[in-house]
Amino acid sequence: MREIQNGVNRPRGRPPIRSDDDTRRLILEAAAQEFQANGYAATCMNDVAQSAGISTKTLYRLIPTKAELFASVVSDRIGRFILAIDDEVLDALDPPAALERILIAYGTLTLNPETIAISRLVIGESDRFPEIAATFYKSAILRTSEAIESFLRRHCERGHMRLDDPEVAASMLRGMMIMEPQRAAMLGQRPVPDAEEIARRARFAAHIFLDGCRA
Repeated sequence: MREIQNGVNRPRGRPPIRSDDDTRRLILEAAAQEFQANGYAATCMNDVAQSAGISTKTLYRLIPTKAELFASVVSDRIGRFILAIDDEVLDALDPPAALERILIAYGTLTLNPETIAISRLVIGESDRFPEIAATFYKSAILRTSEAIESFLRRHCERGHMRLDDPEVAASMLRGMMIMEPQRAAMLGQRPVPDAEEIARRARFAAHIFLDGCRA
C-alpha cells in the first residue's frame, strides 16, 4: 500500500519487444549454423526459426525465402569485411600498413571454418541450386575483389603504385593471400590458419606485392 501511495509501481506486463534488427541477427546466426551443419538442400526454415528462438511467422516476415536467407548470411559476413577496410581507416595508414590491414581482414574472412564450410556447400550444391553459386559469386567474390581493386586504384591515382590493370592485380593479390591455405583446408589436408599465421602471411604478401608495383 505504501508503494502505491508513494507512486512506486512495479513493472508489469510483457517484457520489451525485441527489435527487427536484433531478431535478424539471431536469424542469421542460426541460419549460418544450419547451413554449415546440414548443407543448403537439407536446411529447413522451420529449424532455423526454432534455433533462433522465434516463430516461423516472424522468420518469413523478415526473410521470406531460403534463397534470401542464404544471401543474407553471405552478405552479413562480407559486410564485416567491408567495415574493417573502410576508406577512412585505410587512408589514416601508409600504403604498406593499409594493404596489410586489407589482407589480414581478407584472410580472417576467408580462412575460417564458417567460410570454408560455406565454400564447400556452394561447390557441392551449385549444380542443383545455381542460385546459391550466383549469390556467392556476386555477394562474396565480386564484392571483396572490388573493394581491394578500389584501394589499389586510389593509390595508383595518388602516385604510390604503378599498375596497368588494378582489377587483375586485385585478383592476383587475393590468390596470393589465401589460395593455397584455403584449398588445403577445404580438402581437409590442414586446419584453418590461426590469427598469427594470417597476419604473417599478410605481411609477406604485402611486401612482395608492393616491391613489384611501387612507383
